Amino acid sequence: EVLLVESGGGLVQAGGSLRLSCAASGFTFDDYAIAWFRQAPSKEREGVLCISERDVHMYYRNSVNSVKGRFTISRDNAKRTVYLQMNSLKPEDTAIYYCAAQIRDPYGNSCPFLAPDFWGQGAQVTVSS
Repeated sequence: EVLLVESGGGLVQAGGSLRLSCAASGFTFDDYAIAWFRQAPSKEREGVLCISERDVHMYYRNSVNSVKGRFTISRDNAKRTVYLQMNSLKPEDTAIYYCAAQIRDPYGNSCPFLAPDFWGQGAQVTVSS
């Protein structure tokens, strides 16, 4: 069974930090790009950051201006886990954060992706002002 399990969400004051984790199982983790998406209330889901199977990091176009310099992504293949470090959080970062996985692109263009093979169930992040 394929599982992507997010953890680390919660309530934080503006200016604070959170680190989300995405623990994967049931597939060959090293062969997959992993991305974080988020969906704020009454808004469409948007991509945030993607990390390829080769550890290349890419921002998604729609959110790069809002998160660059504050959010970073990393992966630990030995732990089959991807992390989203979120610093200097703002109320507009409030959303459900999802991790997603897509099999690597054979031409090396694994990130960013929009049609994941697998989704996690999401983790709520709430930033109070």
